[in-house]
Amino acid sequence: MTAPQPCARRQALAWGVACVLTPTLIAMPNALHAAPSTPAPPAELRSALPAARLVGTGVLRFFGLRVYEGRLWAGPEFQPEAYERHPFALELVYDRKLEGLAIAERSIAEMRRVGSFTDAQSRQWLTLMKQAFPDVQAQDRLLGLHDGQGEVRFFHNGQQTAQLRDAEYTRLFFGIWLSPQTSAPAMRTSLLGLG
Repeated sequence: MTAPQPCARRQALAWGVACVLTPTLIAMPNALHAAPSTPAPPAELRSALPAARLVGTGVLRFFGLRVYEGRLWAGPEFQPEAYERHPFALELVYDRKLEGLAIAERSIAEMRRVGSFTDAQSRQWLTLMKQAFPDVQAQDRLLGLHDGQGEVRFFHNGQQTAQLRDAEYTRLFFGIWLSPQTSAPAMRTSLLGLG
């Protein structure tokens, strides 16, 4: 077996950085691109969020290629304008391989669009997300479960990978998709069921 060449590895990393949550990605409403059937609630929600319903879905694309489908699950009391004060889960179902490190680093960059934070917070949160986000393959699922009080638990294919209680982190991280400052406003509209 031939070992991956350094150039190929750099290209793969660049692809990951470019694809994950980048402002140039195009979010397509679920009505146009998702499977016709409604997905079942993830198993991670059975005890933590049993009343969760599917609020909305959206597909993130890069030059026409699917990167992932996002699904927002929440109870009937969920209010989009105050997402940080409500329990919910954001599920991403990937359509291609991405490096976990690229996902974590891109998340920090996107969180800075939502609000400011210190270099010390950046280092702490990057360490957390390196643990939370492993390399993903097609059909892998990453899920972030927010308790509405500042705690988040991350899951990869149903297995918990990390946990943190930090209200500012959860507001900024989930703001990547749910805040009006998101770089992907069409996907926000689809996830929140506003379009």
